[in-house]
Amino acid sequence: MSIPKNGYEQAAISLAPLETDMTLEDFIKSDLEGYEYAKGKLIPIAPPTMEHGEISMNLSFLLSLHVRENQLGRVYPADTDFKLGDRLVKPDIAFVSTARLPENRVQASPVPPDLAVEVVSPTDIQYRVVEKAFAYLNAGTQIVWIIEPVGKTVTVYRSRTDIKVLTSEDTLTGEDVVEGFSCKVTQLFE
Repeated sequence: MSIPKNGYEQAAISLAPLETDMTLEDFIKSDLEGYEYAKGKLIPIAPPTMEHGEISMNLSFLLSLHVRENQLGRVYPADTDFKLGDRLVKPDIAFVSTARLPENRVQASPVPPDLAVEVVSPTDIQYRVVEKAFAYLNAGTQIVWIIEPVGKTVTVYRSRTDIKVLTSEDTLTGEDVVEGFSCKVTQLFE
């Protein structure tokens, strides 16, 4: 007798990257949804959970309010495409400063975000999450926040060697990227 897999176990099986002969330009022109593109592979996007949505909305609300009040730039949701060299990614939340906003905004962003935020899903693979954080940094993103719901932590990446893990006792700040922004890590998980 085989035990049926739950939806998230089944999703993990189907989240393996798929080889493709599509170029990045072909992928951008396609209407293929539910994937990111990296180095000739289609990377399935993990299905978001309610918890994932709540965390994203908590941070998005706080960040958007601060950015708007201080006219620092724009905050983008998870369905916004960003080109990172040979990749097309959809961060859960992204911030682009006013100075770096491209004129043509009816396409995938040709510039990487100043800040990229990824909320870890139950089916995400740690290796891919870290690889994506470094892909952002290599493309010019100044700071990456990886939010991990189980441990209720935020890992802040500034470079391959400047990495900090914040816990519920800490305050998350925008440092010099989103100047003046701060919130308690616990606020993300309320």
